Amino acid sequence: MIGDRRTAALVSSGGSIDWFCAPRFDAPACFAALLGDESNGAWSIAPAGDGVTSTRAYRDSTLVLETTFSTPDGSVRLTDCMLLDTPTPRIRRVVEGITGTVAMSLDYAVRFDYGSIVPWVRRTDDGLLAVAGPDALLLSSDVELEPSGMRHVAAFSVAPGERVAFELTYYYSFEASPEHPRLPDALTDETAEKWRAWAAQCDYDGPCRDVVRRSLLTLLALTYLPTGGIIAAVTTSLPERLGGTRNWDYRYCWLRDATLTLYALLSGGFVESANAWREWLLRAVAGSPDDLQIVYSVRGARRLPEIELPWLAGYEGALPVRIGNDARGQFQLDVYGEVVDFMYTSQRFGVKHSPDDWALIAAIVDLVVRRWREPDRGLWEIRGEPLHFTHSKTMAWVALDRGVRAIEEFGLDGPLEEWRATREEIHADVCARGYDPERGTFTQSYGSSALDASTLLMPSVGFLPYDDERITGTVAAIERDLLSGGFVQRYTQGPDETADGLPPGEGAFLACSFWLVDSYAMMGRRAEAEALFGRLVALCNDVGLLAEEYDTGALRQVGNFPQAFSHVGLINSGFNLWHTSRPVERRAIVNAEA
Repeated sequence: MIGDRRTAALVSSGGSIDWFCAPRFDAPACFAALLGDESNGAWSIAPAGDGVTSTRAYRDSTLVLETTFSTPDGSVRLTDCMLLDTPTPRIRRVVEGITGTVAMSLDYAVRFDYGSIVPWVRRTDDGLLAVAGPDALLLSSDVELEPSGMRHVAAFSVAPGERVAFELTYYYSFEASPEHPRLPDALTDETAEKWRAWAAQCDYDGPCRDVVRRSLLTLLALTYLPTGGIIAAVTTSLPERLGGTRNWDYRYCWLRDATLTLYALLSGGFVESANAWREWLLRAVAGSPDDLQIVYSVRGARRLPEIELPWLAGYEGALPVRIGNDARGQFQLDVYGEVVDFMYTSQRFGVKHSPDDWALIAAIVDLVVRRWREPDRGLWEIRGEPLHFTHSKTMAWVALDRGVRAIEEFGLDGPLEEWRATREEIHADVCARGYDPERGTFTQSYGSSALDASTLLMPSVGFLPYDDERITGTVAAIERDLLSGGFVQRYTQGPDETADGLPPGEGAFLACSFWLVDSYAMMGRRAEAEALFGRLVALCNDVGLLAEEYDTGALRQVGNFPQAFSHVGLINSGFNLWHTSRPVERRAIVNAEA
């Protein structure tokens, strides 16, 4: 991934940009080969001929990507980055000769609107201009591109010390073209320095420091800087099961990630980003709590209609390809607890709140008082019938608990006795109906035999302590029934026990696996925690990025990429294992006496 904190592009190990949405993360893609093929838009720069190998790395603590190609004739370096602080997105690609003289091949095909629109392309004094509707891409280069069918190509060679540069600028076609189609080369170094400055804020000094820091930089790269919203992933429709139908659009901001993300950012020293995330959340959820959604756009928009794109063949044939997300309209009870917990936690960290903030939070708590007995779609956004999910009820308890504590600790006004009584009622209800005493485990939903990894979070929010026999029994049951290849699946998979209304089968969920790391750490099972953390870190790709899930049969990452929730889990588990201030303790300690 390369990005400018407004959007991002994905670069293959072979030097092809196969995914790029502009001007925002959730805008239509102009390179969409990732979900189809080169005819849907791609920009490849690589050595010509056979016998080519490549290695990749980010330039230390930056998002400047360097790919080194080795060929029988010599070696070259391809440097890719998106420049920071430019008026509109700009991708810079530079080819440098290292040894020998290497023949290079460039293939450039722009397809706007997710690979469906072939633009009008013409030469200008500034470079090659592609236009269709509101979109324009201007490619300025050191070599001349020639038309070839419905794309442009170039062949050139580089010797040691030679450089060939390209700069691609997105802008709206109805606005003036960029005043400077090529910016000074020094801006690449300035971009790298800004990433280094952000990375320097990380105060984690335990093992795997580089991968923890890389995860923090990934969260920054997934942040839409103008608003502070953090998307779940750069992509849409990368399948949770190879060839399957579990293909969703993750280029939006989910509220339930809020508190865990806040801890990851604050633990890592990124206070400014945490505050920006809080401001985005307040703007997004403003209004009646009854209208609160579980997901919003990076700008806080609420309408995210889900549609299918039939002209795209799908990642390795996985269909359908979807944009938008119909989960936006689901009732998910747990989200209210996440929002209240986020606001309470941020205030404990010293973030100042206004009376209007508290009025909104109090209204959300009142809504939970009214609706906590209702079934919902749950953490995993099932598309089957609503259920009484144990995790959802637990988070309803969190909403009441944090509301009570906000009154007690900060002197705020609210119906304290009513909220206390409801808190106790929810706690008793979960323990009575969400727990299977015969098997000694909490279950996915009331009356169900299915297990769910979300129950690993119960002690981390302070619902019960880690040494409670019901928690230790739940961990044992998850170890027995939800481990796949040593990693944790989200919930019981089976034709009769899968509640999500979709065909069963998916990879192990990486965030859930990090929750098990945290459970081991807090239960005193230190060696197991460190071993599992090490195996999870080993799943990162060659530049330290994680997708949503891991296919333990195919031995590869699956799901949308890079996935914020996976990196949040990595960060928090790293701090829980090796830092003096553990996020899981800071979140749960407030309820130790509950």
